[in-house]
Amino acid sequence: MVSLNILDYSPIYEGSNAREALLHTRELAHLADRLGYHRYWVAEHHHVFSVAGSTPEMLMMQLAATTNQIRIGSGGVMLPHYSPYKVAENFRMLEAFHPNRIDLGIGRSPSFRLVNKALNEARDKRLPYEQQVQDLYKYFTDNTTEDHRFQELIATPVIETTPEIWMLGSGTGGAKVAAATGSAYAFAQFGFPSYAGLDVVNDYREHFQPSALLNKPKVMIAVFAIIAETTEEAAEIAQAFDLWLLSIEPSTGNQPPYYPSVETAKARGLSSFEEEQVRKNRKRAIIGNPEEVKKGIENVSYHYQADEITIIPHFYDTQNRMKGIELLAEAFGLEPN
Repeated sequence: MVSLNILDYSPIYEGSNAREALLHTRELAHLADRLGYHRYWVAEHHHVFSVAGSTPEMLMMQLAATTNQIRIGSGGVMLPHYSPYKVAENFRMLEAFHPNRIDLGIGRSPSFRLVNKALNEARDKRLPYEQQVQDLYKYFTDNTTEDHRFQELIATPVIETTPEIWMLGSGTGGAKVAAATGSAYAFAQFGFPSYAGLDVVNDYREHFQPSALLNKPKVMIAVFAIIAETTEEAAEIAQAFDLWLLSIEPSTGNQPPYYPSVETAKARGLSSFEEEQVRKNRKRAIIGNPEEVKKGIENVSYHYQADEITIIPHFYDTQNRMKGIELLAEAFGLEPN
């Protein structure tokens, strides 16, 4: 059976706040751990006011310290903003406390222009992304034999285990880097309708080069999922998801300060243009009762021949999310811990 994971944005619901969102993320991670999910990842979003996940490493330390078996990871660290050496040290520290439970998912999202400027202020130039990834491998393998501009440098603490490295991507660029560096690859299917990434994933597998940390290609597919007891209830909850997706479109020009409630979504309604956009966006998500969502996940897994599926349960509200991941775990027959 395909491994089942969760990626959490830590949504800030209407009438709630960032602290409550982060506490709910911790609670949801505890439940996912007990239910038998394989991984629980947290995102990095800057200057996005409807989610609380801005620093995955800090949140991961909290989650790893208060769970028992589930792997905890970043989905992901936006590497161009940071020093690969410091990222390696951060994740070695996490791995030291929680051996064989830490994942480093990396991406290169440019973020908002202002965020990009603030995170890279006073830096004259930045390394190519491919070089940054190679640097991470150098630091995680303690390689001091090959030529490198910091050949003798070791990332501390020096430990016996290594975090898993996953390359996050939504196009050919990330897939090519993942294949060339021998990284596992997580494809963001949630950004596209249907099976738009088949060629990207196949290209990754075809060109994969074994590395010191991974000897064969490994693929994860990430999808939005909304799970409720009935099809009708899931469709109702999805109305808030529809409005949230519409509100973060670049063309709107305004970010929402929170994730809207179902009641707000119902009261607002949609224009004919928005209804068409919602129909397109719904193709990016799997929505329904547990058996319907299970079937949708199995279809995605089959088409991509995925090793793992990561659901993003980015829907309203805390109780619905807790119930949703319970229902899905039961449908898949996950073994509770």
